[in-house]
Amino acid sequence: MSEISTSPDHLKTFSILRTILIFITIVFVYTTAFTQGIGTIDPYDNRRIEEVQIIISNPSKDSILNNRIQEKVRQDLNVFPDNKFSRNQVEFSLSLSRRDSRIASTMIEPQFGATGGVILTIYVVIGTDVGELSEKGFLKTKEITDLPRLYDSRGTFIRLKLEALAIHYSNTDAWYGDPDALLDGNPLVSGRPSGKGYKDWVEGFTHLGVYGITPLYKNLHLYGGFSTIISGSTGNELFTNESRAYIGVEDAYIGLITGKTWSNGDRLVINASAGRQRFTLGEGFLIVNTSANGSKRASLQSNPRWATDMLARGSIKYNNNLLEFFYLDPDELPVVDSKTRIMGVNAEVKPFTGVSLGGSFLYVPKSEYGYFTPTEVLSREGLQVIDARFRWQPQPSGHSGMFLAGEGGIQTNTDFPMHAYGFFGEIGWNFSKLPWKPTFSYRHAHFSGDDINTDRFERWDPLLSGGTGEQWVQGINHFKVVQISNVIAHRFQLRLRPKPKLELVPQFWLFRADSKTNLGGNPALSFLESKDYGFEGNLTFKVFMSRKIFIQGHVAATFPGDAVERNLEQKASNWWSTMLFIRYAL
Repeated sequence: MSEISTSPDHLKTFSILRTILIFITIVFVYTTAFTQGIGTIDPYDNRRIEEVQIIISNPSKDSILNNRIQEKVRQDLNVFPDNKFSRNQVEFSLSLSRRDSRIASTMIEPQFGATGGVILTIYVVIGTDVGELSEKGFLKTKEITDLPRLYDSRGTFIRLKLEALAIHYSNTDAWYGDPDALLDGNPLVSGRPSGKGYKDWVEGFTHLGVYGITPLYKNLHLYGGFSTIISGSTGNELFTNESRAYIGVEDAYIGLITGKTWSNGDRLVINASAGRQRFTLGEGFLIVNTSANGSKRASLQSNPRWATDMLARGSIKYNNNLLEFFYLDPDELPVVDSKTRIMGVNAEVKPFTGVSLGGSFLYVPKSEYGYFTPTEVLSREGLQVIDARFRWQPQPSGHSGMFLAGEGGIQTNTDFPMHAYGFFGEIGWNFSKLPWKPTFSYRHAHFSGDDINTDRFERWDPLLSGGTGEQWVQGINHFKVVQISNVIAHRFQLRLRPKPKLELVPQFWLFRADSKTNLGGNPALSFLESKDYGFEGNLTFKVFMSRKIFIQGHVAATFPGDAVERNLEQKASNWWSTMLFIRYAL
């Protein structure tokens, strides 16, 4: 019997074959276990809504009745363009509509829009048994096709959430081939991290939960949710080669919602909630990553956890105008827990068609996070942020035209002189009549660094920014080194739709430092000899296999600039990464 070769090339081939087999197994298990059409994939959650459509699947001959039913659903939905998509919120709202005996059923059909948001379509089926009350859901009918709806009767609506994801990730010459320098002192490092050569790993998670809403009195409703996540990783990832598994509570919150609808269609909604839940401010410029992954929790790249340790939130919404107050405690990793708390107020208005405006004020009453200077360590505690944002997108989704967006913030501190700033501006154009319906955009983002020649601190604090490469992750690989401080980023992006269920998103990035003083960033890059961080090209693809299965992957290549090369003792290598995941969700 011959021995199996253990050369790097053979090991790489074996790793790729192992990953293919794992993915085939996952697809087989999930597609055979759920062949009854009970699941729906939801990669759209928390994205900006571009358009809302309400369509009656079986319209009656009475056009007035059709219009009344559409208006009923629209009023209950109370969702407008530029709001964030939440499946739970939409499902809860539609459960109110289904209390009307004229409406037999509703179905949500989200799709990605031309500018990365969501086109939300609601299909409504008019009932034939007018006046009859029915009890629906798996707990009543025992029919598996009713899932994920568990119970739906007399205003009480309970739904099941089940999602599972498996991902293969690889790096070639991670950390530019010098992990010893770029990870020196990093508390997340354990065992042997990825570095020179090819390294890969497999990770995944399962998220199971129950969410519901029920009437308490007239227009007052109680709602809540509870879920857990099981996650695991094996292989050689960015910070470790140790296999891990973890189970923990994700969502655990309760809330009250009430409101009033006037005869002219205007609607007031008052909402208050508290507990473990996800929160995003605007489009994530300041707050989106309210929970941390990796380390003992595993699933570093699949990033399944989003819920805060505690979020208390109250909001008043009148039509498309929002005023909200919040207090949050992010769910940080224990090994790097800064004990930061953030409180704030946020307002959003839509004064004209196609124009959205927003503004926020944030304050950090408590934190152990430190700002480093050549002479002392300052505290994040006392941080104040004033932020403003806008979006101008006059044409409906699917129509050619230009769009503009921007956001900027100024940071000060009550305890010491500080003046940091961050901003972005984006311009794009959608060519809906051309093949593949391309949307091109350019974004310039600038986050200040500290100038040691002044008496004040000027390094931008990203707080809980992040998300994805289409949000505030500044490059797929580059972000891991520089994060979102002391950086100037130019992003050129295309969105392409070769087929209705296939989206391609190529990006090209140019990165520069704002200041050569980079204390508080990667220790190996604390003092720069150049402002040239480098550049990156990447391609993300998304395949909507069905309403159950969503596939996404990327390939990225990052090329170090003089700012990196001059600070490393050995020659910096180009950093390549690949990713492929399959996600199944109810």
